[in-house]
Amino acid sequence: MVDVLLARRDSGSRPGARTDGHRVALAVEGGGNRAAYSAGMALAIDEAGLTDSFDAVYGTSGGALNAAWLLTGEAQRYLPTWASEEVASAGVTDARRMLRGGVMIDLRVLVEHVYEHITPMDFDAILANPISFHPVATDARTGQTGDLAPLIKDRATLQTALRATACLPLLSGRPVRLGDRTWVDGGLSEAVPYRSALAAGATHVLVLRTRREDQRLIPTRGEGVVLAPYFFAFARGARRSYVVRHHIYADDDRQLSAGAPRLMQVRPPVGSPDVARLSQDLDAIREAIEIGRTALHEALGIVDQI
Repeated sequence: MVDVLLARRDSGSRPGARTDGHRVALAVEGGGNRAAYSAGMALAIDEAGLTDSFDAVYGTSGGALNAAWLLTGEAQRYLPTWASEEVASAGVTDARRMLRGGVMIDLRVLVEHVYEHITPMDFDAILANPISFHPVATDARTGQTGDLAPLIKDRATLQTALRATACLPLLSGRPVRLGDRTWVDGGLSEAVPYRSALAAGATHVLVLRTRREDQRLIPTRGEGVVLAPYFFAFARGARRSYVVRHHIYADDDRQLSAGAPRLMQVRPPVGSPDVARLSQDLDAIREAIEIGRTALHEALGIVDQI
């Protein structure tokens, strides 16, 4: 895996014009503000000049946002803004809105305000990039994983796909409509989107993780009770994915830890601090970015090449 990435970089290989017979994908895990870890890893990829070594990037929820930034050509400028005070104060997350019948996490504020005016995301660059962009979401009706790439046609549908992949049940409001279906957070069905990459023909997948090896997804009865009315009203199929997601996640850990030749994962090291999904601790988020950045450099053995 590392040899393929470095060989492509050093030979000047370009996406869409490969001669090595490989299809190399990047898969980026999300997890709310815990995605600061994968943001740091993505930042390190760009710093090392390896972004163009990939043919496709897959991302779930916050991981899809990180993947999108890579394709804008401005990753090094904007990926660190996970810890930006200006972004944090923009009102993407505000529990007080729920008291007024609104949503805690307003993804329209993120995509249509933050990504337009505070940290402008070059949506046109993503659309034009020969590296294909694959945000992953969960079909609200069936609970199945959906690669939203075929539904992205223009700037508006790209913005909608970013909202769909990150649409947390209840906290982000009703499922997001894109195409002829509605979607919720991709983490319910494929939190670590390497399976979609393999299914699409990837020969190698580099997987950027946001949970440490010693972290497990432990379902809580209370959360399930709170979310039950939401699933019943808006996303009945997604409830099935929600119920079994911890089993899928455990299988991901087994598969990715097996060291298969075509799969390589990078994780925050054991001992890294917990970053909650809705954390507002900018110092912790900033630290997570740097830990992820260092972890990627060390995993690929490219510290002395930056």
